[in-house]
Amino acid sequence: MPKPPINPRKILVFTGAGISAPSGIATFRDSNGLWRQHRLEDVATPEAWSKNPRVVLEFYNERRAQAANAQPNSAHKALAELEKRFEVIVVTQNVDDLHERAGSTKVIHLHGELRKARSTADASLIYDIGGSPIQMGDACAEGSQLRPHIVWFGEEIMNYDQARTHILDAGRVLVVGTSLAVYPAAGILKHARHAAEKVIVDLEIRKHLYGFKVLKGSADTVLPALTEAWLKDADSLKNADGD
Repeated sequence: MPKPPINPRKILVFTGAGISAPSGIATFRDSNGLWRQHRLEDVATPEAWSKNPRVVLEFYNERRAQAANAQPNSAHKALAELEKRFEVIVVTQNVDDLHERAGSTKVIHLHGELRKARSTADASLIYDIGGSPIQMGDACAEGSQLRPHIVWFGEEIMNYDQARTHILDAGRVLVVGTSLAVYPAAGILKHARHAAEKVIVDLEIRKHLYGFKVLKGSADTVLPALTEAWLKDADSLKNADGD
């Protein structure tokens, strides 16, 4: 199947924990973050849920409260500003809603959303709970216990095909705050077009991607300048087709 024409006014942004860290959201690797206080096997797997759902709920209730109290930082806001001149698709591994609260209108979550709960019996029954906790006994419309709307280790990620479709015609691909070590999510980037402008921003570049320009630094300090430059050259863009 032929690839679609590249859209020079379309930007796909792929984000990880590093973009939310300046807002105070704990990452996997924080020395004193939430993840250091728990074994992943005890709080983020289907087996943990089957063994001790109360502990799993308490862990995600704490994460949900933390995310609800956090505020979007300058990196989130800079990406939202790009929508003034570009079609911007944010594909995120994060489960917080800081992109949305900053003003981004097209956000694809690969690993679920903290502010949502879903039925353990019917995955299509999803509820927006905001920052509220999920308690044992909280049930869906069909009477089954609610669980976090989160992709646990060993579960299939969400919205992969949708994200892959968007990267196929993106004229620019921006990767922010991710180690690129979590698959299959990171595999989406292999579909970026050769002719697309490609940039990666992170404090520590652990994995180099072919064809990507590297900007080393914190997302909240690097992105405002980068997005300002992209907004300035928006008028100079010309239609381009293909690679």
